[in-house]
Amino acid sequence: MSKFTAILGAAVLAISVSGTMTTSAQADEAKLIKKGSKVFKKCKACHVATEEKNKVGPHLVNIVGRKIAAVEGYAYSDASKAKAAEGLVWDEANLAAFLEKPRKFLKGTKMAFGGLRKEKDRNAIIAYFKSVATKKEEAPKEEAK
Repeated sequence: MSKFTAILGAAVLAISVSGTMTTSAQADEAKLIKKGSKVFKKCKACHVATEEKNKVGPHLVNIVGRKIAAVEGYAYSDASKAKAAEGLVWDEANLAAFLEKPRKFLKGTKMAFGGLRKEKDRNAIIAYFKSVATKKEEAPKEEAK
């Protein structure tokens, strides 16, 4: 076997292995998102994650990376407004801490839910939030005639 053939064979093997790992990672992510959608059933009485519709709690569309207390038309607690003034953003770490013990993370929150004790549930629901995130582009406004 020539040196070229050996190198070519190693390259083909590396490409096929990396493709398998990507597929495996994608499958794991899909499982995590599916689990997150099931965990979210605990939240559905008060929140919507797939459309900009407030219920008892604010909608959660694009929650990951959004500034706290940023949903228009929702009456946030003073505690949430204070954190917004500080610039708190719902990154994955803050969401995980809040979802674990909401009243400990944000003293004075209006959210009555006690929290998600299992880290795997918190990770799953965050993956779900990221999977359903949408970026609405504002439609151009028509001029009055």
